[in-house]
Amino acid sequence: MPALSVLDLIPVRTDQTTGDALAATLSLARTADELGLTRYWVAEHHNMPAVASTNPPVLMAMIAAATARIRVGSGGVMLPNHSPLVIAEQIALLEAAHPGRIDLGLGRAPGSDPVTGHLLRRGTTTDGVDTFPDDVTTLQALLGTKPVSVAVGARTYDLRATPQATSAAQIWLLGSSMYSAQLAAELGLPYVFAHHFAGRGTDEAIALYRRAFRPSDALAQPRTIAVANVVVAETAELAARLALPNARSMWRLRSGHGLSAQELVEDAEAAAPTPPLDELTAAWIVGTPDEAAAEVTRLAERLGTDELMVSPVAGALAGSPADRSPAREETLRLLAGALA
Repeated sequence: MPALSVLDLIPVRTDQTTGDALAATLSLARTADELGLTRYWVAEHHNMPAVASTNPPVLMAMIAAATARIRVGSGGVMLPNHSPLVIAEQIALLEAAHPGRIDLGLGRAPGSDPVTGHLLRRGTTTDGVDTFPDDVTTLQALLGTKPVSVAVGARTYDLRATPQATSAAQIWLLGSSMYSAQLAAELGLPYVFAHHFAGRGTDEAIALYRRAFRPSDALAQPRTIAVANVVVAETAELAARLALPNARSMWRLRSGHGLSAQELVEDAEAAAPTPPLDELTAAWIVGTPDEAAAEVTRLAERLGTDELMVSPVAGALAGSPADRSPAREETLRLLAGALA
């Protein structure tokens, strides 16, 4: 059976404030921790009314403090938006506070619209994509337990992300393209493919990563995770209903309408027009516990991946508590139970 982990985009529903959405995420993280799942990662998105996951290190601190044993990480930090030193300091402090529990997933997409991305970079004209490979290796060095020597003019300075590091967070490279697979292989880093986002090209990217992999000090053998959108309920009919709000959100985004707060199930059912659900959810895993467990197992076996990370995208029924996401928690419980 594949190891099971969680990716949380921290959706904000029409019946929630940002504070409610964060409280729901902490409840979901505690559920994942109690179930014995491997990791709990949060994403980085900006200027999106439907997504509260804007600052992964801050969220990671909250989640690590609210849980006991699960690894906590970013899926991911969009490195072109940030200085490698700033991220190194944030993640190293988290590793110092929660040793052996911190993951740093890195991506090169902006996670935002062009204007927001420009402002995140303090108005610089470069987008950080061209320097991404160098920034990753710089970040690796800064997160190590030894200082990094930096030459400035005729002098050399020792640079540390924390004063006395005794362990380092694990770095993962994220992507949905052949570029990210090739780079992860060249750097000898573990690789995460965003199957939930791309829905295609997964087999080819993971195969390329394995073929091109070069062992490194960080990793001796290729290591992969695939991410899938998952909705699990006691009946297939209920699972399909719970999948509708997120499917409509993705349809609005892809059709240029932007993201608004996520609808409740009943509001999504009453709304028009109806998007092409079969097309939108073709790569999702939606069904009963046994059906979902079988699909998860088949996907992991097909890809030969070491771990499957599920993004629980079940919507909320009217009357659900604002500070929790009962259907998302139930997705994790039912899936973990069926896989046990």
